Amino acid sequence: MSEAATAPEPPRRSQAELQADIEKTRADLKATLDAIEFKLNLPKQARHAAHRLKTRLNTLRAENPGALVAGVAGAAALVAGVAVLGFRFAASRK
Repeated sequence: MSEAATAPEPPRRSQAELQADIEKTRADLKATLDAIEFKLNLPKQARHAAHRLKTRLNTLRAENPGALVAGVAGAAALVAGVAVLGFRFAASRK
């Protein structure tokens, strides 16, 4: 067998390099598991979404209160419209 056919040996790594790689892998695994847990924890996601919405509304209220009022009025009109259509549909089915 010739020398060219043998695979070269991987470079030797120090104990400190190996330990650093292990610590990085552990941190990456922890971050991945935390992300999976967050995705599967619906109550936690709901709390997080509510907090984000509250923060956005507070920012909008501080920066542009007119847009906030218009958005709330539009949402109320939409809900009222859906309710009226729902009542009409229910009444027509009787």
